[in-house]
Amino acid sequence: MRQVKITAEQWPLHEPFIISRLVQEQGEVVVVEISDNGFSGRGECEYADIFFPGRATVIQDIEAVVSHIEKGCSQTGLQALMPAGPARNAIDCALWDLQAKQTATPIHQLVGLDAPMKPVTTVFTISLDSPEKMAADAKANRHRPVLKLKIGREGDPERVAAVRAAAPDARISVDANTGWSQAQLLAYMPKLAALGVELVEQPFKPGEDDVLSDYSSPIPLAADESCLNRASLPGLVGKYEFVNIKLDKTGGLSEALKLVGEAKSLGFGIMVGCNIGTSLAMAPGMIIAQMASFVDLDGPLLLSKDRDPCLRYDTNSQITPPAPELWG
Repeated sequence: MRQVKITAEQWPLHEPFIISRLVQEQGEVVVVEISDNGFSGRGECEYADIFFPGRATVIQDIEAVVSHIEKGCSQTGLQALMPAGPARNAIDCALWDLQAKQTATPIHQLVGLDAPMKPVTTVFTISLDSPEKMAADAKANRHRPVLKLKIGREGDPERVAAVRAAAPDARISVDANTGWSQAQLLAYMPKLAALGVELVEQPFKPGEDDVLSDYSSPIPLAADESCLNRASLPGLVGKYEFVNIKLDKTGGLSEALKLVGEAKSLGFGIMVGCNIGTSLAMAPGMIIAQMASFVDLDGPLLLSKDRDPCLRYDTNSQITPPAPELWG
């Protein structure tokens, strides 16, 4: 009979992680381990459900379905049993891992990829701060090919200009995390385009982005907080060019794979993103990264230490696909 183990963990960060609406002092995650006849599968999600406020805690959501999981609930059954969100993500990814180990089948085959996963290059995220501090962080990481800047406050063009001067060869994307007004969008976007910014994520709060339908953006826009799962897609058409797929939003790899297919059919480009987490949370995202133009799976690079075994990140932010001992 299956057994489910739920563990809350804390992972220290190199320094506080700052975005427009919050400061995170450490990584807090929940790990679900499902054991069955000598095999174990694991999945990880963020401890706080920031995308679906008002629900019970992530651990309570998981505990509510433990009996169903232990009775043999599959990935398909899980979609009907739980709503999208971090709790379902941890269980869904644990079930995929368990299936891969029980059947001795590589995860890329289980999910229907044509070939084994290839290495991908992730962005490296620089927290929102003063132009001087962000420039210093950029200079320390100027060897990385792609930098992602957290912005979303007054003075954002100055922040980006400081980073551009500190890391002139880096590709740059930015994430406003819902922090802009319409006036800031109109004022900032031409300046960011002149600085070579390649992508802008989520300028406005979900539900407040209708203005983008009539806006001709000089830089491609990506929906993050506005794109939770497939049900979000119809409202994004004509506003955004990319969707940022995070497994904590979709409720796991199962829905994320379907979201990729439907998003592509509607003409969206694909970005894969992450929350703060260890390599166990990033590993399933590597599946989606095989189909993405922008990869943001740098969570472990922001931690003071990672779990063992872990993903391998080289000095140029290239990620080697996960070994089965970690996941899949």
